[in-house]
Amino acid sequence: MPENGDDIDLVGRAVPVTAPPPAATGPADPTGEFPIPEALRDATPEDLAPALEALCFALNRALTLSEAGAVLGRTPAHVAAAAEVLGAQLRGSGMMLQRHHDEIQLVTRPEVAWAVQRALNPDKPGRLSRPALETLAIVAYRQPATRAGIEAIRGVNCEAVLENLERRGLVIEAGRADTPGHPRLFGTTLRFLQMVGLEHIEDLPPMPEGLIIPAIDPEPATTQGLGEEGCAEERETAGT
Repeated sequence: MPENGDDIDLVGRAVPVTAPPPAATGPADPTGEFPIPEALRDATPEDLAPALEALCFALNRALTLSEAGAVLGRTPAHVAAAAEVLGAQLRGSGMMLQRHHDEIQLVTRPEVAWAVQRALNPDKPGRLSRPALETLAIVAYRQPATRAGIEAIRGVNCEAVLENLERRGLVIEAGRADTPGHPRLFGTTLRFLQMVGLEHIEDLPPMPEGLIIPAIDPEPATTQGLGEEGCAEERETAGT
């Protein structure tokens, strides 16, 4: 951990609404003991939203639209429509429904997270170093992004920083670029939304006036700038 004051804690995090239960495994209701109510078999998104809210609350983890659809007996598209309704219904409450690609999760809003934290007294997450935050910002605003593209913007080797962000579950491989070598493309995760307290990645605030993250060249040149000495310093701070 750096001791020069450059490490920064992310505050205002969204947190789970209950203590985590054991993760459910296997198909939804394999015995058929809990049939779907007839009234909900052709439910509108508004009618399906309460059941989706209850499901997200009970599982207390991220789940995919397909998972939710298997439990509720509806298609992922129906669940997605119900999620939009539920998200709108929760605005103004102490909870929000986060969605990232095909994943959804019910969490507390950052404004009231302090109450849950006082009740549960969770372990404090490690702080992110300034290099990690800079790299994460580039991925968030320019995703999907290759490592070479990120390095072209930062001017330093980012391998160790990206590995650290992957271990923390803040970035993930989102695919492969259709360029020679098919390099990995990095994108943010649902956990990233929890860390910054947003419902959707589209809710990212605009960059401050005068601050610009350059567009990423699909085939950037080799990293220039700090050389071995600078890369060594980057590796030292990557684990924070």
